[in-house]
Amino acid sequence: MTSAFSSLRQAALDALAEPDPCKKITAVNQLASTLPVCAHADIQPTRPLPGRPARPQLVDPRKVALRSAHSPEGKAALIHSIAHIEFNAINLALDIIWRFTGMPDDFYRDWLQVAREEAYHFSLVRGHLAASGYQYGDFAAHNGLWDMAEKTRDNLLARLALVPRTLEARGLDVSPAIQKRLRDAGDRKGVDILNIILRDEIGHVQIGNRWYLYCCERDQRDPVATYAGLMDAYGVARPRGPFNVQARMAAGFTQADIDWLNSL
Repeated sequence: MTSAFSSLRQAALDALAEPDPCKKITAVNQLASTLPVCAHADIQPTRPLPGRPARPQLVDPRKVALRSAHSPEGKAALIHSIAHIEFNAINLALDIIWRFTGMPDDFYRDWLQVAREEAYHFSLVRGHLAASGYQYGDFAAHNGLWDMAEKTRDNLLARLALVPRTLEARGLDVSPAIQKRLRDAGDRKGVDILNIILRDEIGHVQIGNRWYLYCCERDQRDPVATYAGLMDAYGVARPRGPFNVQARMAAGFTQADIDWLNSL
């Protein structure tokens, strides 16, 4: 059997399968970009994916209660939802490293950078949550991000289109409103953490855009038409504004992309 540290892709798979958040973060931080990628190696999981703790309880998205951030519990629930997104984002970055074969080595190292930064974000948010007297797992959450990973497990182009270019890009759109909720609730620390996350997420979406365009060019596909077609094929609702156009442009969306979004 392949050693846990024989390749970057195998090590990423091992980290993905780790259920304990602290151990997962440690495993991510120990991933070395100098490890050989082994882009064509056949790697198979031996444990359930993704590794995650018994809590939070995962429920239908419609059953995740919305609370006012002006109450201590409501603010903690909002912070918890951000922590859950960041934990899932770690898993998504690790998953794309091990799952998809045959890409240039820079592809895998780009997603390693994303995994490390998502682990840092999760640590920041979890620490802020703990300062309020709560822990990750104290509130119910939904599994929307990982559900999309499952749906696109056999199609890299769809993964790039529907996770970084859709779900994570939506985070760029909603971040200012979430920051306002925290600011209005007097949570300056939370606003500062979201500033760090927004800065880094622009880079993450940019990586997704870069490799999406790479695959479109390689396969001689029109990026805008292909994106619309993939959304329809996977039953994904068309994005609705308002869009954070400045952040999206910084993250590599083209003017043609923005025009298409605005046409919706």
